[in-house]
Amino acid sequence: MLKHIVMWKLKDFAEGAGKKENARRMKSELEGLRNTIREIKSIEVGLNVNDSADSYDAVLYSEFASKEDLNAYQNHPAHIKAAEFIGKARLERKVVDYEV
Repeated sequence: MLKHIVMWKLKDFAEGAGKKENARRMKSELEGLRNTIREIKSIEVGLNVNDSADSYDAVLYSEFASKEDLNAYQNHPAHIKAAEFIGKARLERKVVDYEV
């Protein structure tokens, strides 16, 4: 099994909305992918409640059976559409993929 974790710091304002609204949109779009992309075993998006300067605004936790399934997810048109929005709303992105 492969776990895929991504964290984002968001712009204060992007795509006509503030950071909190964009974070909620990201959560909705990404978690909605579970109904479209069969390779997703589990997906969850958490929105930060910590005001620390070191904290990130949103985190994605997802699970896949294999690297191939993760690759299929990342190249799926629905994921690409969500990633386009996120790319416009984010300041920073960090990612970790690991096998268990």
